[in-house]
Amino acid sequence: MSYAIPEFGLDLQKDFFLIAGPCVIESREHALFMARELQKVTSECGVAFIFKASFDKANRSSVHSFRGMGMADGLKILGEVRKTVGVPVLTDIHETFQAEAVGSIVDVLQIPAFLCRQTDLIVAAAKTGKMVNVKKGQFLAPWEMKNVVDKAREAGSQRFLLTERGTTFGYNNLVVDFRSFPIMRTLGCPVVFDVTHSLQLPGGQGQSSGGQPQYIPHLARAGVAAGVDGLFMEVHDNPAKALSDGPNALDLALLRPLLNQLVAVRKAWI
Repeated sequence: MSYAIPEFGLDLQKDFFLIAGPCVIESREHALFMARELQKVTSECGVAFIFKASFDKANRSSVHSFRGMGMADGLKILGEVRKTVGVPVLTDIHETFQAEAVGSIVDVLQIPAFLCRQTDLIVAAAKTGKMVNVKKGQFLAPWEMKNVVDKAREAGSQRFLLTERGTTFGYNNLVVDFRSFPIMRTLGCPVVFDVTHSLQLPGGQGQSSGGQPQYIPHLARAGVAAGVDGLFMEVHDNPAKALSDGPNALDLALLRPLLNQLVAVRKAWI
């Protein structure tokens, strides 16, 4: 099976990679700015890069929360990022009807954690032929992801990434079991560590989620030391003003020194 994105010279089975960007597409200008800045930093640090941003966040805490630009406008912006910045792109799908249209634009489709057991959604994503990143639900054990992988393979796809994003630990809290990385690796898929969502405090602010971004470097270093294939981080140039998930996002200004540390950690065990 191949986890290469040849147009951009990436091979996710060989390259240490970062999936990063703002939680949602806030505007065309912001998406292009973030993609260019992230591409510059990751290139200089020697880390493969996939830009991520959602055209819609269907699982916000409050009905009044900003959800994104919508599919039509969002895909147009993602297509422009891909073409003008020259980086592969990833975005979420929430409904089966979205899979084909999104798959025609992006390089990687993402299944949100809350929807990782939705059989029809997994099958629809797999049938696009594009790579699919499935986030492990906060309610699942790592070995239960075998059922997700089996669904994808039954649909004819072998190109799946599995992402750890924390496990529910009481109310409004998550914890990461680092055993999940080697366990999920036995399923034959590259494993990704979603550092910033693992530090989210779901619903912790009443009508929105909180977060503990001060621990991003600690968890990121530990994940790389544990042997993950790639990292996922929501990054924003001004987390305090982000329209979604700002409380757990990494400040763009902190990315370069962190990546330099992570590259050094990875070199120590390879």
